[in-house]
Amino acid sequence: MQRTDPPPPPLADRRPLLSADSLRKSFGPLPVLRGVDLTIERGQVLAIIGPSGSGKTTLLRCLNGLETAESGRIEASDGQTVDFSARPGRAALNRLRDRSAMVFQHYNLFPHKTVLENIIEGPVVVQRRPRAAAVAEARELLDRVGLGAKEANYPSSLSGGQQQRVGILRALALRPELLLFDEPTSALDPELVGEILSLMRDLAREGWTMVVVTHELQFAREVAHHVAFIDDGEIVEHGPPDQLLRRPEHERTRQFVHRLLHPL
Repeated sequence: MQRTDPPPPPLADRRPLLSADSLRKSFGPLPVLRGVDLTIERGQVLAIIGPSGSGKTTLLRCLNGLETAESGRIEASDGQTVDFSARPGRAALNRLRDRSAMVFQHYNLFPHKTVLENIIEGPVVVQRRPRAAAVAEARELLDRVGLGAKEANYPSSLSGGQQQRVGILRALALRPELLLFDEPTSALDPELVGEILSLMRDLAREGWTMVVVTHELQFAREVAHHVAFIDDGEIVEHGPPDQLLRRPEHERTRQFVHRLLHPL
């Protein structure tokens, strides 16, 4: 599905699609996000890298409204602002959630629904779009990724790579402004990783705005416009992929990148 956004506004009126300011989040006594600032530009791919437990998934979930930060703000390009210090209500979080769609690490498909039913669930139930139109669109998406013959299958009959493709299609069917990927290849066998990364490369070429939490540094180098390294709940360093992944400035970033590129 290709982007069909209206023409961009005049340069003077352009703002980031989404920006986060000083996001803080703890689970009990454990701080997970320690004042994170993040800017997501429309039509670009932001890759987020960092060790396990550094706050990457929590950051995505806060951007999507699935987690509620304790303080900080998220502002959208249309001026909508969620101030977490003011304890935003469900309506504000739902408006934030409506802007984006999440692709999860472990697929999160409904096991009791067919492939087609999984894809149309959001458009029909949440967005109240006509079922016939949602079904037609879902079938187009399935044909695009070679799964047209699988629409009546249940997730348990699919490979991990097929399930993740359905997860991506489920997100696309919502027509979001922003796609959020939480380590979408980490649960896959190595031989299946390539097909998911190829689909994501296609989406990037089509102009989808994407935030991708990943350990696939080659993918980040090829596709991302910007890379952020997060550790212990803080963004330690960010910049263009060639700079951050080839010539990082911070020792902690250098250690992390070296370990991924040269595993024992």
